[in-house]
Amino acid sequence: MIRNSGHADLPLHSGLVPRWLADRMMVLGTLITESLVENFGPDEVLVRLSDPLWFQSFGAVMGMDWHSSGITTSVMYALKRGLNPRAKELGIYVCGGRGKYSRMTPDELLDISGKEGLNGDELVRNSRLVAKVDNNAVQDGFQLYQHNFVLTRTGNWAVVQQGMNGVEKKARRYHWCSTNLRSFVEEPHSGVVGDNKGKILNLTDLKADKARSSILDMSRQEPERIIKEITQIEKPASQIILMQDGKVSGGVTGETSPVQGELFPELVSQVQVEQKGRSIIMPAHHEVREQDVDLKRLGGVLATAYESQPQDFESLLLTPGLGPRTLQSLALVSEVIYGTPSRFTDPARFSFAHGGKDGHPFPVPLKIYDESIRVLRDSIEKSKLGYKDKSDCIRRLHAAALNVEQNCSPEVDFDAAIRYERERSSEWDGRTV
Repeated sequence: MIRNSGHADLPLHSGLVPRWLADRMMVLGTLITESLVENFGPDEVLVRLSDPLWFQSFGAVMGMDWHSSGITTSVMYALKRGLNPRAKELGIYVCGGRGKYSRMTPDELLDISGKEGLNGDELVRNSRLVAKVDNNAVQDGFQLYQHNFVLTRTGNWAVVQQGMNGVEKKARRYHWCSTNLRSFVEEPHSGVVGDNKGKILNLTDLKADKARSSILDMSRQEPERIIKEITQIEKPASQIILMQDGKVSGGVTGETSPVQGELFPELVSQVQVEQKGRSIIMPAHHEVREQDVDLKRLGGVLATAYESQPQDFESLLLTPGLGPRTLQSLALVSEVIYGTPSRFTDPARFSFAHGGKDGHPFPVPLKIYDESIRVLRDSIEKSKLGYKDKSDCIRRLHAAALNVEQNCSPEVDFDAAIRYERERSSEWDGRTV
């Protein structure tokens, strides 16, 4: 599992996802999840959801705004609609949601636990605890408004929740995964996504163990003593009255306040969240720019789609009506399914599968989107019946694109690629909000 995987800055976006996109997101998101379950098992879905960069790429490949905070709401809503009716088959349940739906999580968990023979009380406690940690123990200026709890039949789980800073117009998404989780209060996050605001108060940091112990000790002491110590914080050192063994002693010039230096220094220094390896900054601009995309990787996808030899993808190419543009989308979908964590450092690239609802990098090509769904669904259904040709071809799409990227150094005219998509938008029934 990817742990402490980094952060990303997310502009806070408002608005609704139109029904024509929401329904397709539900279908495509469910098919991608089903393929993950078929190939790797239900727990792999939890690991993927706990990777902030994979999650952003997942939303982009489904046609959501590639950099927006709205990906969190739309992706989790799509998964809840698509996976829960098939929970018995796939072994995955999605609970919670945004606003009032987040408060329904405990009841949903208890209901699922009764059906699957799980410890419902423990799951409810886990749900409440991760929300408390991100809302209270990590005081970073973001107020939680969304809580999604994803549960497998075995009792493993992942949490994707998001906080809002209305003043800064930023959102921060937090990721949890129960796999190998050692402690809820000691570096528990698989990743934190949001606006990097520098040093924050983080009581879950490994280096904050003394601070947690100090707080626990303070909670056991007489309130009068704590109040007296708090009142000393803003006073010059020469005026501070120290409590030693129950006796009052006068402060001496140059001494440090017990609150500032001795009682809980880790709090005063404001232990910083240390992110490792998965950090990304999502820009405020809506359009997809050349610097937002790994052009070599994009070139591998485009070259694979438009220059593939028939013998490489025979069973796919024989699909009636399937052209190179759909292969482009399927290559990116294949990467979401089979790619390693290093492949998701540029989520904007995945918007070249089905565009974006805001028209960036181009309008959502509904005909291509529907063709991607049809081919992916057909490959999964045939795979269940023992016919692996199409599912193997979709797997090889990613391998072929990777091979082209590594060995052919394809050149991409970024502006021309976007211009090509927009010129054919009406032909492919392109739509925006």
